[in-house]
Amino acid sequence: MERIIIVSNRLPVTVAKRKDDLSFNLSVGGLATGLGSFYNSYNGIWVGWPGISSERLNKEERKIIKTKLIREFSCYPVLLTQKDVDLYYNGFCNKTIWPLFHYFTQYAIFDKKLWGAYKRVNKIFCDIIPEIANANDIIWIHDYHLMLLPKLIREKLPNAKIGFFLYIPFPSFEIFRLLPWRGEILDGLLETDLTGFHTYSYVKHFLESVRRILGYEHTYGEIIVG
Repeated sequence: MERIIIVSNRLPVTVAKRKDDLSFNLSVGGLATGLGSFYNSYNGIWVGWPGISSERLNKEERKIIKTKLIREFSCYPVLLTQKDVDLYYNGFCNKTIWPLFHYFTQYAIFDKKLWGAYKRVNKIFCDIIPEIANANDIIWIHDYHLMLLPKLIREKLPNAKIGFFLYIPFPSFEIFRLLPWRGEILDGLLETDLTGFHTYSYVKHFLESVRRILGYEHTYGEIIVG
């Protein structure tokens, strides 16, 4: 049976720990709110970080979290260390991609250590997908936190149906080319079957960057790769 597997940086459920007690609360945010009704209407599962660092959890607590999230919320947790969160999310995502893609080039930080964390966390997400994905599932990846993930999944699941949506602007080629790892980001996104953007201008920026950086032409927005 076909399912929707939603993959995003955060789950729609946040796990917190106070002393030895675990709590599970619905997350507050645009993505969780926007996809909530859609997600609940389908036979799906949501993959993402539950909002608590793995160092704060013992083996039994990790098992409890995984079991409860799967059974009660149809969510599959991706556990990250605090270092991962600091370097990947607070670092590369919010200090490199966010300012650059919003044209605040003066605030963008280009640091190999942050880029390494971004790649590492995308791989952590990828390692989980084959555990839960079936042949007919649609894997729907969300936002700038996971732009390498489509290619990583494609390498493990060549016939997977993969979609991606970007919730921030895709900048013009003149801005995007400032990113040292621009080719790897585009390679990651080109392994989708369908990639979505907010506006047609963002689509044009993406297509121009693909053409000028990787050399792929398009026909009415369709790009043939490999």
